[in-house]
Amino acid sequence: MNRELLNKAVDGLHLELTEQQYNACDLVLQELLRWNKKINLTAITGRDEMTIKHLIDSLHLVPELRPGDRILDIGSGAGFPALVLAIVRPDCLISSIDAVGKKISFQKHISRLLKLTNLEPLHGRVEVLATDRAAEFDLVTSRAFSSLALFVQLATPLMAVTGRLISMRGADGEQDAHCLQESLGASGLRLEPTVSYRLPWKMGQRSLVIMRKA
Repeated sequence: MNRELLNKAVDGLHLELTEQQYNACDLVLQELLRWNKKINLTAITGRDEMTIKHLIDSLHLVPELRPGDRILDIGSGAGFPALVLAIVRPDCLISSIDAVGKKISFQKHISRLLKLTNLEPLHGRVEVLATDRAAEFDLVTSRAFSSLALFVQLATPLMAVTGRLISMRGADGEQDAHCLQESLGASGLRLEPTVSYRLPWKMGQRSLVIMRKA
């Protein structure tokens, strides 16, 4: 982990991380590299790129969280942003779901190592989860998961009455959201202002597309 890069990002987002939380983030990346030698979990293997694209990108979601939020991360892969949110916001309950078993196994491994009692990694499909836990989550999020339209379709049944959806997307996030504005209204959702940001070292422009029940 590149601590200097992470420090700058934390300061820029006006967050406060304890030394224990910094160490936990470092352990996540160390374990990800170790597992990745045997099991392909991520194509990103450079220390700086992992710090930026896994940790720092995930941290940009933290300012949008509310105290005690029940959060679901759809298509969570190796655990970003779910693992980072669980580390940084112990007051929130984080569930993550992915159809690839090895990725959920990694998340469970990290959860055991760090004793993340607020993390619930689930192996399965979100379509099935929606039948069992409808309207349960205050926030449903995803990062680089499918199209925005499909995310909205899958996530909406899982939203609580006062719930929100946040899709972590690339530079075209705001444009995608405006193209969906009419269908969002038909789904009982309204679009909030998109949060745009740039990752360090010219590693890309990102956006948070935020929707809530109208």
